[in-house]
Amino acid sequence: MTEEKCSMNITAEDLGVDEIVYDAIDVDVIGFGALNVDKLYKVANIAGIDGESFIKGEENNPGGSAANTIIGLSKLGLITSYIGKIAGDEEGDLLEYNLMINDVYTNNLIYADKGNSGKVLGFISDDGDRELYVDPGVNDEISIDEINPLNINQTKILHYSSFVGDSINAQKELLDIIDDSIILSFDPGMLYAEYGVEYIESILKRTNILLINEKELKILFEDYYKEKLNINDDKELSFRDLAVYLRDDGIDTVVVKRGSQGVYAINNNDFEVKAPAFEVDAVDTTCAGDSFNAGFLFAYLNEYDLAKSCVIANWVASKSVQGVGISTLATKEELMEFIENEFDD
Repeated sequence: MTEEKCSMNITAEDLGVDEIVYDAIDVDVIGFGALNVDKLYKVANIAGIDGESFIKGEENNPGGSAANTIIGLSKLGLITSYIGKIAGDEEGDLLEYNLMINDVYTNNLIYADKGNSGKVLGFISDDGDRELYVDPGVNDEISIDEINPLNINQTKILHYSSFVGDSINAQKELLDIIDDSIILSFDPGMLYAEYGVEYIESILKRTNILLINEKELKILFEDYYKEKLNINDDKELSFRDLAVYLRDDGIDTVVVKRGSQGVYAINNNDFEVKAPAFEVDAVDTTCAGDSFNAGFLFAYLNEYDLAKSCVIANWVASKSVQGVGISTLATKEELMEFIENEFDD
């Protein structure tokens, strides 16, 4: 089905196309998470209580963890869509436009009649210190009856990231609707990590691929497994210990992102991988984890083994950190050239 105009204020003319085709059913990956505009203000210093500072500049960037991953996958040539909620405001238009110009189908976007779209207010000092304030807006108002299960059940992978508030309930309820054949990929982020295992237990039980950084892994699971397995509190559990426990508890593939130290992964075939990070001059690491996810899920769908998947994911992440935000996300052509050179047998 086609329409000359999208559901909000963006027209085909705005996008430089003849018409907008948005009723796509068969997609490779659908993302489900918060959509936020990052409103970043550069300040001389972070003001303390009753203090003052001044704004030296600002920039607005559409973001959200799952959205960055989905855009990364789209640039790698996969067909993608997104479940998220926006309002009819300037931020909502920017979020929708960002998805559309990056070839992400918006047929699963939800449009609120009132309220404001999500945003993150960030203050970054000359010394690199930062403070972030999240205004989730309509992100936290998603209900299960706003999601089309026919669209969702046609995908190969459903990728979850976090919400601040109640929309996690829609994520949990969707698990009862999706087909068993759909792979659930989950990056809990720091928000869900700090909420604890009980808060996201039903999602973890359905998760096939867990993509998590080392700090979040420790916060979320160390105390949980010490109590569950009656391990002495004085014993420190390594990232490998925790990954093995998670694999043994039913998660098919556990991937631990370790930043500059690379990645560790283990799967239910007892295959373990440690892959070093690529050394590059980093400009902005904000999207490193999200772009890693894109590289890993691309490799997974293309049936690369765990070792190659980790190398591909590390390389895609290394491309993203060489620019600001998503500006240097890898393209399919760049990745194919890397794969040909890296794995040339």
